[in-house]
Amino acid sequence: MKFLHRSDLFCWSEFNSERNIDFHSIAWIRAEGNVLIDPPPLSGNDLAHLQSLGGTSWIAIANSDHIRASEELAAKTGAQIAAPQGERETFPIAVDLWLADGDAIVPGLEAIALHGSKTPGELGLLLQETTLITGDLVRAHRAGSLMLLPDAKLSNRELALASVRRLAKLDRIETVLVGDGWHIFHQGHLQLQALCAQ
Repeated sequence: MKFLHRSDLFCWSEFNSERNIDFHSIAWIRAEGNVLIDPPPLSGNDLAHLQSLGGTSWIAIANSDHIRASEELAAKTGAQIAAPQGERETFPIAVDLWLADGDAIVPGLEAIALHGSKTPGELGLLLQETTLITGDLVRAHRAGSLMLLPDAKLSNRELALASVRRLAKLDRIETVLVGDGWHIFHQGHLQLQALCAQ
């Protein structure tokens, strides 16, 4: 796993040749139990690294298209799984905690329900008010700028834009860690504001 902008955050990735971007997972390392977000498969080296850092207590899934290797990792590590309340009726795997807007997975990691994306109630995750972690709705296929999920994939563009405008009002966001594409490490709130103007 690779270090990110904080010593308690790591990332590992899986390249998607169809879209020509990386799909990312985030690991938040904390004494009370580590949290993984949208995990693709781990290499043997990355799994050993994770285990050396204490394994994982929780796996948070932004939407049903980001289940990836969550079941397999939960089975290996004993982690519990958290997922969007908006998909409760159709979510294809067992879930231990359903997350609605404003719920905390663990202290310091808050769920933000995003509407208008390709799945109901997709989650963004706000880490200690300064780092936003996104699933599908907000992404970055080019380094240095954010973009929306393409219109053809959105269930409702106006609701999607309203969700992004809500994120852009969170002026303490410095970093945006995207599930798909390039992370934004500086002036994240300004990049979200620029996205609203597109």
